[in-house]
Amino acid sequence: MRVELITTGSELLLGQIVNTNSAYMASHLNDIGFDVLYQTTVGDNYDRMKTVIKNALERADIVITTGGLGPTQGDITKYVCAEIMGKTMVTHAESKKRMDDHFREKNIEMTENNSRQVLVPESAHVFINYNGIAPGIVQACDEKVLINLPGPPREMKDMFDRSLKPFLRDKFGIKHVIHSVVLDTFDIGESFLETKIRDLILKQYNPTLALLVRPSGVIIRITAKADSVEEAKQLIQPVEEEIYSRVGQYVYAVDDEPMENVVGRLLAAKKITVSCAESCTGGLLTSRLTDIAGSSEYVMGSIVSYSNLVKVKHLHVPESILAEKGAVSEETARYMAEGVAKCMGTDIGVGITGIAGPGGATEQKPVGLVYISVTGDRGTYVVKNLFSGKREEIKYRATQKALNMIRLYLEDKSVL
Repeated sequence: MRVELITTGSELLLGQIVNTNSAYMASHLNDIGFDVLYQTTVGDNYDRMKTVIKNALERADIVITTGGLGPTQGDITKYVCAEIMGKTMVTHAESKKRMDDHFREKNIEMTENNSRQVLVPESAHVFINYNGIAPGIVQACDEKVLINLPGPPREMKDMFDRSLKPFLRDKFGIKHVIHSVVLDTFDIGESFLETKIRDLILKQYNPTLALLVRPSGVIIRITAKADSVEEAKQLIQPVEEEIYSRVGQYVYAVDDEPMENVVGRLLAAKKITVSCAESCTGGLLTSRLTDIAGSSEYVMGSIVSYSNLVKVKHLHVPESILAEKGAVSEETARYMAEGVAKCMGTDIGVGITGIAGPGGATEQKPVGLVYISVTGDRGTYVVKNLFSGKREEIKYRATQKALNMIRLYLEDKSVL
């Protein structure tokens, strides 16, 4: 079945809101065997929206919209769809009762325009909104299905999972599934990675392979279509094993598990403690490590040593090193890692010092130059990096690199 997703709302076109609805729906529709072939975004203009939805119905079997079901005059999606289907609007009794109860229980005055939220096209199939007011709407005509879901992601996701997925399965009896496995890599570029598995990409059929670049690294997506998830996994397994045999040293996670989760799990399993000395990353590495529940078992503390004074006083970086080599240097990073480990009494210490920009650079030390050091019972290692991007991107990439160095250190692999 061919599916088109249409997200509505001028705020999406203006970049005021990030469109997460399409990604969520596409992923979950693929999981149950529906092929999402088109995605469109249209603003709150009646004529343009009408054109977009009519075009979608011509090329897709199922059209799913999100947004435009609310109380304001700008919420026009279901009115456009009702006109296309030749239907008049009626009040949905159960949704109205739920709305009345909601405002009464919250002791909030209900303005008249809220009645727009519970209007639906006559004879439509309705999905109750258990996280809001506006119900979802399904209309069918000439073997085409037009579905309206609410825009707020919390409402949309619950309605999609609770009501739409069972509806689609029952109506279309789709038996096959589309299942993907994502291999997350780090420290290998897209072009180099492709050369390692190019023959697998060229001969792909089922499963298929795709490379995607993300801030966290390059991912390899392996996707198979089969009658069940288990059969899809069986198709994927030999391809996955072949990829591991070629580039397994760069794979740090499966299915988008964050690097901090991977590192946290290793630290907890090995009962190893860590502390961080951060300069240019300003505590971001520590923040990512402590985003994981239970991280108090292995994160003992950190020192944000932005100034040379703090580096000297608390991390015991020699003033002579700072004078001769500078705050951004291999030697300073080494002293920072060793100093924080001693100060906090941890098994592993991490030191990060660099130039995140946009200022502070010199010809010898450009923006993006970051030294990262990891120390422990295996010795002390320092890696020189030159990251590209804006300030926040450099900071993130530095912490991703630091986490990967900790991971490799814990797995007894080469950190350099």
